[in-house]
Amino acid sequence: MPPILNAQGITKAFGATPLFRDISFTVSDGDRIGLIGPNGAGKSTLMKVLAGEEDADEGDVATRKRARVGYVQQESTFAAGLTIRDVLEKALVRAGVPEGEREGRLRETSGRTGFPDMAAEACRLSGGWRKRLAIAEAIVRGPDVLMLDEPTNHLDLAGIAWLEETLSQAEFACVMVSHDRYFLENVATEMVELNRVYADGLLRVKGSYNKFLEGKEQYLDAQSRLQDALKNRVKIETEWLRRGPKARTTKSKARIDSAQELIGQLKDVNSRTQVNSAGIDFSATERQTKRLVEFEGVSVTLGEGANQRKIVENLDFLITSGMRVGLVGPNGSGKTTLLRLLTGELEPSAGTIKKAAMLKIVYFSQTRELDEGLTLRRALAPDSDSVVYQGRVVHVASYATKFLFTSEQLNQPVERLSGGERARVLIAKLMLEPADLLLLDEPTNDLDIQTLEILEESLLEYTGALVLVTHDRYMLDRVSTIVLGLDGKGGTQRFADYTQWEQWRGEKVEESIVPGGAGVAVNPAAAEPASGGKKKLSYLDAREFAGIEAKVDEAENRLQAAREALDDNAVATDPVKLTAALKEMDDAQEAADALYARWAELSEKAGV
Repeated sequence: MPPILNAQGITKAFGATPLFRDISFTVSDGDRIGLIGPNGAGKSTLMKVLAGEEDADEGDVATRKRARVGYVQQESTFAAGLTIRDVLEKALVRAGVPEGEREGRLRETSGRTGFPDMAAEACRLSGGWRKRLAIAEAIVRGPDVLMLDEPTNHLDLAGIAWLEETLSQAEFACVMVSHDRYFLENVATEMVELNRVYADGLLRVKGSYNKFLEGKEQYLDAQSRLQDALKNRVKIETEWLRRGPKARTTKSKARIDSAQELIGQLKDVNSRTQVNSAGIDFSATERQTKRLVEFEGVSVTLGEGANQRKIVENLDFLITSGMRVGLVGPNGSGKTTLLRLLTGELEPSAGTIKKAAMLKIVYFSQTRELDEGLTLRRALAPDSDSVVYQGRVVHVASYATKFLFTSEQLNQPVERLSGGERARVLIAKLMLEPADLLLLDEPTNDLDIQTLEILEESLLEYTGALVLVTHDRYMLDRVSTIVLGLDGKGGTQRFADYTQWEQWRGEKVEESIVPGGAGVAVNPAAAEPASGGKKKLSYLDAREFAGIEAKVDEAENRLQAAREALDDNAVATDPVKLTAALKEMDDAQEAADALYARWAELSEKAGV
């Protein structure tokens, strides 16, 4: 059977610079293709061309006869007044589904998607539920291939799990633009990177995201060897040309032509393999204070009367210097509300929030508010053509280059920047402000994978405290040292990592709902799944496990200090001091051994 989509020789440009040139891309039955690439490579544009939403400048896109192509763009919007049911019914009518089948298909789609109220107005839904509705609207039409542009944006962690299950079980093919590495690993069976570093404009590898990384490494290694070989050959031919060979003989003329061709090949390879990356480097203040923010019995209630809802109830939590807190919970559970409490934008309904004196907080908001009328130059440097970065005066053009902006872009308005470029502008502005506490609310949206990795490295090197809200599970696992989970009902819980929170959340669901029933309470012990004999962490154990790594570090520091004391000549030659030092050494060693043993015990319980 021919491919569902077959694009050959596709070229698309905006202005004089092509986004991509002479691209070939096919989608066949059963394909689940993850499409990645740096910001500005043209991923969204390629999706629109494949979906028939835009025309290519050159090349052709052939669609198999009677094949249906579904397309879900990044931002999901719906007309005012339309309910969820209205949106899905209109999709069924457009798809030509017989009237007698519509109700059954609508109920099936609604059940799988999990909409709580089909009569809810679509335009008033949260971003995550609007995204679910847009995906459901495309699926209900029965596509042969579904094109999804950043489908995990705005979805909470439960929504991402729903999408992964939906796509993994789907009969239709799909192409997904995403920077969520766990999502790609769990869903994609083939990966494509759109990038000018590849001779064909893209690299396609069968297998998961991790398999793609192996394939990419092999490709780049081969390119590096080719580059070295071309350099050596060009060097030999250049030396020969410098000796001034006469082109009168056919043999000499052919060699001159060959040398020029080799020089051209090397220039082409060099231009493709020069990869720039954004330089992200958050800086902390020199504050010595350890206790930065302390929540004591904090509660937050929003709304009035029947619409009143508890966001946080009786929260006790301490943020110390160097702590990296991952804030997780379903959409609407209060993650952004907690950040607003930290900034002082919102006051608690009860309890107190104590902050260290002169605390410097830098906040990256998910709304990404930028004055679109400003040029990039004025957005980065409002009052002059220079910025002060890490104590040095830097020209705005040099600073912009650090974030992959060209000098031509400096005088362009911000409104013409892509989502990823806007995110880089905001990160660039944040980096100019040294912080004791860095608050990041969904910083990963629209960033390409290369920039995500650089952001992660920067956060790992950042010495201040961090509170991170993100649906990127990979970043949560890698960056956070403690996870604070919100249950959406005012409750909070501390965990060592995202995986532990996910396990706890799954157990809560199992405890509250009987399979096939509706909200019937069951015995937690009976609902606990088999786990190969492994124990579960209790609440107290989970709290201990969350803080034990810090205690181990303290024990190691104490042990190191005891060793250094024994090496001190003043101690070694004084019997009293030496006796005290030896006792301290024994005590420190005993404490460290006990902590390591307890850590191992808790790790085994947690299944880590």
